[in-house]
Amino acid sequence: MDRGDREGRASSIIWRTMPPMVALLLAAASSPAFAEERKPTKPPIVLESTGAYEVGGKVIAKPGDPSQTLSCDHGYVEYFIPVKRRSVGLIMWHSSSTKVWENRWDGGEGYKSIFLRKGYPVYLWDGPRVGRANWSCEPITYTPDYFDQRNFAAWRFGLSYLNWHPGLQFPTADKEAWNQATRARYDEFDTLENALLQAEAGGQAIDRIGPVVALTNSAGGWRALLSALKAKSNNMKGIVAYENPGFVFPEGEGPDPKPDAPFGPNSVPLTEFKKLTKFPIQMVFGDYTDTRPIWATSIKVARTFCDIVNRHGGDCEVLLLPDAGLRGNTHIAFADLNNEAVADELSKWLHRKGLDRFAGE
Repeated sequence: MDRGDREGRASSIIWRTMPPMVALLLAAASSPAFAEERKPTKPPIVLESTGAYEVGGKVIAKPGDPSQTLSCDHGYVEYFIPVKRRSVGLIMWHSSSTKVWENRWDGGEGYKSIFLRKGYPVYLWDGPRVGRANWSCEPITYTPDYFDQRNFAAWRFGLSYLNWHPGLQFPTADKEAWNQATRARYDEFDTLENALLQAEAGGQAIDRIGPVVALTNSAGGWRALLSALKAKSNNMKGIVAYENPGFVFPEGEGPDPKPDAPFGPNSVPLTEFKKLTKFPIQMVFGDYTDTRPIWATSIKVARTFCDIVNRHGGDCEVLLLPDAGLRGNTHIAFADLNNEAVADELSKWLHRKGLDRFAGE
């Protein structure tokens, strides 16, 4: 009997004498499919701490009975701090739900996990009266509206409901993906008054968090710009605004103020505006922007905004993802199927601006 026969016979004896359940588990573990499942594809996310806190807001007294009070109009910060962390964190500011930062449309990893894995402290932000910070100081009446079809077109999934753009970075055949996408919403309160209210709390959040770059989506961009003006510290180290429709300009420069419009613009004194020249800003837009007038216009206004920031000594740029070779992106590019490639563009920007160093470097 040669060596191969002896080893095969010994192996057969071992399998026959082994308890059935153990044999089954070992057989499964030796199969290529099981090995592939167990193979670690990404390093684990190791956190030093995670938690949450409220920030900002005010306390109001009950009319006629000042002994009774209400603490309200605060923001909510949920934080995730890696063990091996970078010096500058990322505050993720939505305009729909924190869900858009947590997962890709198909349930894959969102920006939260992608950048935690890279070592960035992550802060998920709900502004006053939104999400987990909806304890308002004023009466609020929620009136259901019928947004599904409008959102489909506004977020540039297609020209009309369920008629998807060709090449879209969305799992168009997955009905549950669209079901999840359209439910990730809160009432947005798109007014200048609300933007300033959120900026008050946002500025205090920036002061408390420490060095941070704001990643924003849609109307969150306007609020982050205003928050940078309200912050008392120099903790705001950058803003990367995905598809921002709202802007602030110095008085006498840029488009005329529209205080009654849902996304402004509004104006502030030049001395105040110059706070936005103290850190780098990037305005990012996805694909199909020519199919929706609001986004084609927003790109033009973003270029004007950057020109003015740069003229006053700042550092502002507009990035169209198709110009970076990324096609098919929606209004929420960081949740699209190619979000890792979109994240790579952000990582490049953070590196160019010196914002990716690890603590202690």
